[in-house]
Amino acid sequence: MAVYEHTYQPYTGALTALRSRFLVIPRYAYRDLFDSKITVALLCFCFIYPLLAAILIYLHHNSAAIAAFQLDLDELLPINASFFLTYMQVQTGLGFLLTLIVAPALVSRDLSNNGLPLYLCRPLSRSDYVLGKATVIAGLLSLITWVPGLLLFLFQSYLQGFAWFGANIRIAVGILLGSLAWIAVLTLLALALSAWVKWKIAASAALFGCFLIPAAIGQIINNTFDTELGNLVILSDLFLTVWTGMFYRIARTDVPVWSAWVVLALLCGACLLMLRRKVRAYEVIK
Repeated sequence: MAVYEHTYQPYTGALTALRSRFLVIPRYAYRDLFDSKITVALLCFCFIYPLLAAILIYLHHNSAAIAAFQLDLDELLPINASFFLTYMQVQTGLGFLLTLIVAPALVSRDLSNNGLPLYLCRPLSRSDYVLGKATVIAGLLSLITWVPGLLLFLFQSYLQGFAWFGANIRIAVGILLGSLAWIAVLTLLALALSAWVKWKIAASAALFGCFLIPAAIGQIINNTFDTELGNLVILSDLFLTVWTGMFYRIARTDVPVWSAWVVLALLCGACLLMLRRKVRAYEVIK
C-alpha cells in the first residue's frame, strides 16, 4: 500500500511464546505430509507389527486361545528382552523407510528455492528452524517406535503382573532411550544431508548410502584384520550394540557399548556442524 495513506497498522494480537514458536514449522509440514497418500499408507503399515505383537502378548494370557491352537507360546515365542529387541529392529527399519520419503525435502526444498530468508526474517532463529524441521521427523518416528513399544510393555505388565514389571523395567528404559538415540541420529543425519544435497532423490540416495557403504567398509575391515572393530563404522551394528547393552545389561558383541555411544555422539556433532554451515539466511557463492 502507499505510504502516504497512513493506513498501515502494526499487529496487536497475541504473540506466540518464544519457546514454542518453532512448532509453527511442523504444524504446516504435517499438513503437507498427510496430503501424500504414500506417506499415509506407509505410516499405517508401520503399525501392523505392533498390532501383531499386541495379539501375541494377549494370546500368552488367553488359555482358551492357547488350547484352541494347541501351542506352547512360552517356548515358541516368549515375551522377554529378545521379543522387544526384535520389535525395535523391525520398527526402526520401517522408520528408516519413512525417513527416506519424508526427510529429504524438508530442508533441500527451502534451500533450492531460496526460502530460508523468508523463515529467518521472522522471529525465528536458525536453531528454531532446525528444531522445527527435526520435530517433524522425530514426531513421526516416535509414533512408530517408543510410543507403541512402551504401550506393549505396559500391556504385558498389566497381564503378567507387577512382579514382571519390576523384574523387566530395564526393557522399558531400553525401548525409550534406545529409540530416542536412534531418532536423534537419524533425524540429524537426514537433515544434514537434506541441507547439503539440494536434490530430493539424491538426498534419499545419500541417506541410504550412509547405511549401505559403511556396512561394506566395515565388513572389509573385519575380514581383513580378523577383528570386530569394523562394526564401529556400521550404523546398524552400532545401534544393535547400544540396544543389547540396555536390554541385557551387557553387550552381546565384541564392540564395547561405550565406544558405540561415542561414535554416535561424534556423528551427531558432525551433523550439527553441517547444519550450522548450511542453514543461513543467505549463501555467498564464489
